[in-house]
Amino acid sequence: MTTTASRPAVKVAGLRKSFGDHVVLDGIDLEVAAGTVFALLGPNGAGKTTAVRILSTLIGADGGEVSVAGHDLAGDPEGVRGAIGVTGQFSAVDDLLTGAENLVLMADLRHLGRVEGRRLAAELLARFDLVGAAGKRVGTYSGGMRRRLDLAMTLVGDPRVIFLDEPTTGLDPRSRRTMWEIIRELVGDGVTVLLTTQYLEEADELADRIAVIDHGRVVAEGTPGELKSRVPGGHVRLRFPDTAGLDAAAAVLGEVSRDEDDLVLQVAGDGGVRALRDLLDRLDRAGTEVAELSIHTPDLDDVFFALTGQPTTEKDGAR
Repeated sequence: MTTTASRPAVKVAGLRKSFGDHVVLDGIDLEVAAGTVFALLGPNGAGKTTAVRILSTLIGADGGEVSVAGHDLAGDPEGVRGAIGVTGQFSAVDDLLTGAENLVLMADLRHLGRVEGRRLAAELLARFDLVGAAGKRVGTYSGGMRRRLDLAMTLVGDPRVIFLDEPTTGLDPRSRRTMWEIIRELVGDGVTVLLTTQYLEEADELADRIAVIDHGRVVAEGTPGELKSRVPGGHVRLRFPDTAGLDAAAAVLGEVSRDEDDLVLQVAGDGGVRALRDLLDRLDRAGTEVAELSIHTPDLDDVFFALTGQPTTEKDGAR
């Protein structure tokens, strides 16, 4: 994952949006560093898709200030549109055209010129492993191929900021990981990616920072590790070679969770280096041998549930 010290690629302050009496965004603040992946998580109807639609100029905000790639959203929406790419939850491709024709059409819409447009289309087909399907109608493509083509079309304008709204929904695990690799390559080239996802593993794998939105507000923000550290439940699992070792360790360590059958003790803690060193020093002074040690920390599922009180399977219900 890449970070830079440049100005934020996306900066949001006090963003508000309502549909009638229903408040969808209630003054959210976000700051996305250039050349990073920033993930928005939240339960159904939290406002993630609405936020992306506002940032990509598809709908207007009711209040707040937004800057995208150095352009003020309210004062220079054309500048914002010229700097971004958007891939929504559903592929924006034409099933009746071939993969190559879809890309050429996008190049024509960008006024790139005939020669440049076809050169770029050929380059993107190769980059996204679609050369073999370039002459086939998109209606015959698999879900993963369609999503790759959709993202390729987003890159026709060479955007520096890309909004991905649930980019891997419905894909099989192999296709999902292929998309992850593509996203990592884009960020490696200096592109900034803001994504929403219903897969917490995806956010954990890709995101430099994560914001959790609930009821239209940001309820937590940080790196995946920082968010996990806020949730209790971390522990160190110690397995001993015999019952004597288990008993000796339990006497030394005090309050622990004990599993007689597996000869295991669980000691509450975050698994930090200092705490772990202290734990092992105490066992060593007591002459207690540990057969196996492992550290268990809460995952993003635990974080999500702790912050929102809802399960992780979700789709944004924003209109």
